[in-house]
Amino acid sequence: MILTEKELVGIRRELHQIPEIGMEEFETQKKLISIIKGMNSKWLDFKTWKTAIIVHLKGIDETYTIGYRTDIDGLPVTEETGLPFSSKNEGRMHACGHDIHMTVALGILSFFAEKKPSVNMTFIFQPAEENASGGKQLYESGALDQWMPDEIYAFHDNPGLKAGVIGCRQGTLFAGTCEIHATFTGKSGHAAFPHNANDMVVAGSYFVTQIQSIVSRNVDPIQSGVVTLGHFSAGTTGNVIAGKAQIDGTIRALTQEMNLLIQKRVRKIAESVAEAFDCEVDLDLHQGGYYPVENNYETTKEFINYMSNTKGVVFEETKPAMTGEDFGFLLSKIPGTMFWLGVDSPYSLHSEHLAPKEGAIIKGVNAMTGYLESRMKDVSKK
Repeated sequence: MILTEKELVGIRRELHQIPEIGMEEFETQKKLISIIKGMNSKWLDFKTWKTAIIVHLKGIDETYTIGYRTDIDGLPVTEETGLPFSSKNEGRMHACGHDIHMTVALGILSFFAEKKPSVNMTFIFQPAEENASGGKQLYESGALDQWMPDEIYAFHDNPGLKAGVIGCRQGTLFAGTCEIHATFTGKSGHAAFPHNANDMVVAGSYFVTQIQSIVSRNVDPIQSGVVTLGHFSAGTTGNVIAGKAQIDGTIRALTQEMNLLIQKRVRKIAESVAEAFDCEVDLDLHQGGYYPVENNYETTKEFINYMSNTKGVVFEETKPAMTGEDFGFLLSKIPGTMFWLGVDSPYSLHSEHLAPKEGAIIKGVNAMTGYLESRMKDVSKK
């Protein structure tokens, strides 16, 4: 049975109450499996990998597979929406809208579980998008191999777009990200005898200031890159020279090549500062699976054409965003498209006040079931 709008809203509220951190989505997985089993489709099969669920629908033409991915994890945020269906898990919240993501995926799945698709479909309910590159882990585990998609789709909710609006663009939608963790180690000592110590506040400060030159002097002005250092910790009191400094930050870039260039410059500056101040540096640049979300030209052309010309769908071409998403890793392996779904909220993603408009759910389901049916007709003719 195809899930109705009322049923989908009810499911979204149930999922909203049970947010869990990546790779700990046990209650969420249990709830999702119960809904999937309830679809009772003859051409539906599924399996699990850790807290992930992979659902396969056998199509009329079994030579091609279209994939659809949703993320299922929440964030370590204390909810302050005041909603009657607020999170029951203390210090946990679906502050990034993954409850909306899951619900739309279930709506699409229920449609094709009832109406056999023209080609095979693989639905991926993926853990740990927020904290542990769940998409990369799942792909590299081999769990997808049996039902590997030939192309793949996903969306992210967007509080800045009106509810139900579809947003997309050719090229990069989201930036690739990379964490910076730098530890400088010298020698602590008395503030009155600096010559007997090796001050890591000074060394770390030079690192912070030199980093600021990367984007201004190494990145092509017509391209984009961001390097932000948001944490600097050193010392214990004012009259003791610090022997250690910990500095943490992030890199954002719209192409993987640019991300790697910035990483190279960060490493070179860290090593040069360590040499200049005769200290040691331990630098960890951790990108994981957070590659740039670079949309495939062909699938995105078809997607934009459909959404732009279909009655009942409101489409907007959007600008690239410097936010990160581990769907970029899957897009580096499988051609596909990511898009925005407007949820119309005055609060940003990751806000403790985020309350997406639920009217976006059925609009997202209808737009994607229509597009996927259209796309299946195209690929089954090839």
